[in-house]
Amino acid sequence: MEYDPTTIISEIDKGISKHDQDVYIATKRNGEWIETSKDEFTRKVRYFALGLYDLGIRKGDRISIHAENSTEWLIYDQAILSIGAANVPIYTTQPAEQIKYILENCEAKVHIVSNDELFAESRSLVKEIGSIKGVITLFGSEEEGIHTFDTIIEKGKIVEKENPDLFEELKEEVEPQDLATLIYTSGTTGDPKGVMLTHNNIASNLLASLERVPFDKNVKEGERMLSYLPLSHVFERLITYLYLHMGYPVYYIEEVDQIRDDFESIQPFFMATVPRLLEKIHTGIKVKGQEMSGLKKRLYYWAIDRAVNYDPENPPSGLEAIKHKIADKFVYSKIRDLFGGKLLGFISGGAALSPDIFQFFNAIGLYCGQGYGLTETSPVISVTDVDHMRVGSSGRPLSNVEVKIADDGEILTKGPNVMDGYFNNVEKTKEVMTDDGWFKTGDVGKLEDNYLFITDRKKSVFKLSTGKYIAPQIIENKLINNGYIDQAVVIGYKRKFCSALIVPNYENVEKRLKSKGKSVSDEPNNDENVRKLIQKEVDKVNNELSPWETVKKFVILNEPFTIESGELTPTMKTKRPVINERYEKEINSMYEEAEDEEE
Repeated sequence: MEYDPTTIISEIDKGISKHDQDVYIATKRNGEWIETSKDEFTRKVRYFALGLYDLGIRKGDRISIHAENSTEWLIYDQAILSIGAANVPIYTTQPAEQIKYILENCEAKVHIVSNDELFAESRSLVKEIGSIKGVITLFGSEEEGIHTFDTIIEKGKIVEKENPDLFEELKEEVEPQDLATLIYTSGTTGDPKGVMLTHNNIASNLLASLERVPFDKNVKEGERMLSYLPLSHVFERLITYLYLHMGYPVYYIEEVDQIRDDFESIQPFFMATVPRLLEKIHTGIKVKGQEMSGLKKRLYYWAIDRAVNYDPENPPSGLEAIKHKIADKFVYSKIRDLFGGKLLGFISGGAALSPDIFQFFNAIGLYCGQGYGLTETSPVISVTDVDHMRVGSSGRPLSNVEVKIADDGEILTKGPNVMDGYFNNVEKTKEVMTDDGWFKTGDVGKLEDNYLFITDRKKSVFKLSTGKYIAPQIIENKLINNGYIDQAVVIGYKRKFCSALIVPNYENVEKRLKSKGKSVSDEPNNDENVRKLIQKEVDKVNNELSPWETVKKFVILNEPFTIESGELTPTMKTKRPVINERYEKEINSMYEEAEDEEE
């Protein structure tokens, strides 16, 4: 389906008229929920936009946002877009030098930061950037060159008194082809690249995504959307825009570690997520059965085991359907209650979702959809819907998005959602675009009956010295799907066989060993009991793999891969080059050990 070119702000405005709940946006801050009504939100957007105008911001200027998710983040966003400027979101986890690079590269005019603590590391570097005309802080202190959020609001009020029509005049000048946001991809190697997304890139993707929404588009009282993914990422931003376009209130939580309490207090209806959270929840559900005993434990694991092979495309019938209802009554319904009792389900994106996780959540009565896309595609290329839920697939391409598979297996796409290019980087833009306008995703996959299947990142797929190709992500997803392995990175480029760096879930490992009367030493990575348990789980996975894919050696690590250590991107993707370099000694030891064994 084709949609007329449009802007983000006009699509959000359509949702304003649909919204009829007391709360428009809510933010949890210091443990308390701060609720904002529709009228207050739109009023502050107006004043903040005019306050920016007073600072000298004009159409086409770039403004960076370095802040946690909040109501104010969305106010900044809508205010910036309303005057024709573009926002440049920055992850709270990005290091100071990278922030400096981004601000210099995009020639930001104003830098918005949430507080002094977040600003501390980059403050001196930001002051060196010539294009920056001012800094705005939400909770920080006001000083020369630094304005508070409230100060900008007051400036806006004054501007409106002097020129009551200015805000609407500025909004009317915003065109679909105007730059809306400049998002610097975290990347697994090299400097970030600024992805230029126009209003219509994102707005067209929003409208096409609406066709796949798994729930009624008429908002009912008490239906709330929970948000925890960073708004700096285009996936969560599009989802938020979609919620607001439909008229749903959005609740921004404070810490993902406290999400279980938030499920209880918010009682959300829907949420976007990444596989990492679903994997952790899945692990917690499986391990919970270890606390039970007797018939209750057997019933619990009978129900859990049934969920493993559930196919939402072909749900159970006859006797199997009766068994499923029994499992639902005694087990699945109790699990759903842990999510607040009103949750319809999730949409997962950002990385590949394991088929086991997909099947499990759909089996227990929570819709678990999967989407696929990139920052460069605004982001959605394909996504599942309630009538098209094929195991292992990321769904069908959106109605206004084309997809084809290149001769080498790379996924190519074309549509109104594809970026305008990389900012000030013509060469990099040329590298990812074909002569006839197809965007090269860098992912390897296949199309079957118009269902898109993602194999791995093109750069991640490697060849063993034996000539066999390996897609590591598939193996890694299997390894982390047991409750005892938290993270895994498969190694093997130009080697004879696959090996792995494994981070156990030490809490679950310790519980398991204690139940067997065993303990964990002070050096768990060298503990024989830990190794035997992990080996058992690796063997289970190996039984499902082709001989050349099996993990023949592994090293146990004490510390997890993290964003802070530089081993993960802000969207939790593995930085393989960094990990290969950092753990070169451990990797080499596995292959040296194998050679010694051969001799």
